[in-house]
This record gives sequence, structure tokens and C-alpha cells, in this order.
Amino acid sequence: MSFRRIRSIALKEYKHILRDPFTLAVTLALPLIFVGFFGFIIDLDYKDIRVGVRDNDQSAISRRFLQGISSSGYFRLMPLHTPLQADEMLQLNDSPAVMVIHKDFGKNIRKADPGSPARAQLLLDGSDNAKAGIVLSYMTAALQKTQADFLNENFARGGAPAITDDFIRTRFLFNPELNSHWFIVPALNTIIIGFLAIVLTALTVAREWENGSMELLLSTPVRPSEIVFGKLFPYFTLALFDILLVFVLALLVFKIPFLGSFTAFLIACCIYITGALALGLVISVLTRNQQAAIQFAFAVGLLPSFIFSGFIFPIENMPLFFRVLTGIFPQRWYLSLSRSLFLSDAGFYALWPAFLGITVFMCAMVFIAVKKFKTDVEP
Repeated sequence: MSFRRIRSIALKEYKHILRDPFTLAVTLALPLIFVGFFGFIIDLDYKDIRVGVRDNDQSAISRRFLQGISSSGYFRLMPLHTPLQADEMLQLNDSPAVMVIHKDFGKNIRKADPGSPARAQLLLDGSDNAKAGIVLSYMTAALQKTQADFLNENFARGGAPAITDDFIRTRFLFNPELNSHWFIVPALNTIIIGFLAIVLTALTVAREWENGSMELLLSTPVRPSEIVFGKLFPYFTLALFDILLVFVLALLVFKIPFLGSFTAFLIACCIYITGALALGLVISVLTRNQQAAIQFAFAVGLLPSFIFSGFIFPIENMPLFFRVLTGIFPQRWYLSLSRSLFLSDAGFYALWPAFLGITVFMCAMVFIAVKKFKTDVEP
């Protein structure tokens, strides 16, 4: 390969990009749109959850019990005065949960008699099973805290043994506050590059096929490998700029810590970008049409980023066939790298399978792109 010819093709592509305001606008605006949409709008943390409460005890202890639940910050308790109101609240989807406190609740707490326990019932709307599970986990944590306070008071009066708050100590590593922004934003590079990089090369090269300029380029002494690398380099710089833009937004706007090696992160980005751009070239050669190219880009760039990367659906919960299938897509490996390098100081021993996955994909896509170009130029 001739570096001089590669440089000439790269300079030609840079001039095309500078003369195409649409490409520049998409390259600069799309990362900001993705970060704004996913980073600010999507929030997996439920707050201010409406919970109906039917207090049949109406004692000082039951009111204090409800106050302890409300003070957790997750729930907004709505008093209910009749059993019919509780049924209507659940049927109308006005609340995901209703709590019913039984009579003699306060008296049984004071006695601390195992034969007469204090009882309260929590009714959950199971039509939204994901939300019901989250509400139950929040409520369980709040109930354990309130129960520990009551048992400690009983022990002080000579009653049941005390249960302190640190009886079981729980710590969340890597994301202590379980902040959903820390979970979503580091994965945005996967979606942005998984779609934007593919579209950049697929559309621009497909446009050349439609205009007939690609055939003229293939008839020159320039080798297919030189065409591939010459076209990859300009869009590589654009895609790398987008990744670094999201990286800066994650640090400065969302205050997400970066605990890993920036060198490892940069190497992973470069490998993933090259593979995605080469896939766009393969799509352009196969389709030679902009409309078909954008459809293929959506199919192989955007959908795997959501479905097979682990961004939304945990890979561990998938059937065996689909867990194996996700290994084909580099989005799975790059998302794992991004989150691990952002939130944990993971070493190469833990990250080498992901590095291997994106490297194999990159090599395969570059090889196929060069092969397809060579097939078209040589009858």
C-alpha cells in the first residue's frame, strides 16, 4: 500500500465532508441529542411513588410507622378511608401499591408477642411487573428500617432483642447511590458509534455508487485497500470526536467518575470505531443505494445496540441461544468495556475478552470491505 495514495483519498474525503453541511450537522448534533434524550429524560429511579394507605388502627404507633415509610423519600402516601377506595385506586392504575394496616397494630408492637404479631398488608399492581418489583424492593428497605427502630425501643423497655441498622451492612460498589445516569451515560458511546459511524460511511459511499464516481475511482491505479483506509480515516476522526464529546459531557455535566485507564478506553474506542466504519463500507458495497444503506444501518447498527448489547435487557437473563448470539455483535463487548472503565478500575485481565471481541470484529469487517472492493474492481 502507498501512504501517499491513502493520504490523497483521505484529503478528498475531508473536502467532501466540509462541503456537506448535513454530514457535519449530524455528526455534531446527534451525540448531543442522544445524551440529552437518554441522559436527562430516561431515569430508572422511581421517586415520589403514590401509595394508598388504609389505616385501620389509627394509633400513634401506626402513624409513626407510616411516617417512617414516607421519610424514605420514595413514597407519597395517600390516605384512604374505605376499602372501596383501595380497590378503585388499584383498578384505575392510580397507584402501583396500597398498604392496609390491620387493627391493633400499635398494641401488638408494644407487646412484642410472637403469638400476636403486628400485621400490615401490601397490595401491588402486578400488571407492570418491573415497576412492582422496584416498588417492593423500596418498600422492603423502608420497612426494615422502621421495624429496626421499633424493636430497638422494645429492647430499651426490656422487651424483644434489639436489631440495629448495621445488623446487616450493605454497600453498593462502583455506583454507591445506584444512580441510573451512571448506568446509562457510559453506554451511550455504544449507541452513538454503533449507528453514526456506520451511517457516515454507508451513506457517503453509497452516494458515490449512485453518482458513478466510485467506478471512476476503482478504475484508477489506487488499490482497494488504499481506498478503504483512505475513506476510513476522515470519518474515524469525526467519530472519535463524538466519543470524546460524550466523555466530556459525562464527566462535567453528569458528574460521573472515570476510574479506569484512559489509554485503555481510547484504544477500545479506536478499535470499535474502525470496525463500525468498515461495516458501513461493506453495507455501501452490498447495497449501492442510499435508501437501502440507511435501512441496513438501522438494522445492524441501531437495533443490536439496544437489544443485544445489554443496554436495556440483561444478557444473563436471555436464553442460551441469544446469549451466544450476542457475542457476534461488538456492541456487547464495547458497552462492557465502557462501563467497566468508567465505574471500576478494571485491569486487562478482566477486560481482555471484550478487547478480543471488538478486535476480531474490526479485523473481519476491514478484511470483508477490502475483499468486496477488490471483487468489484477485478472481474
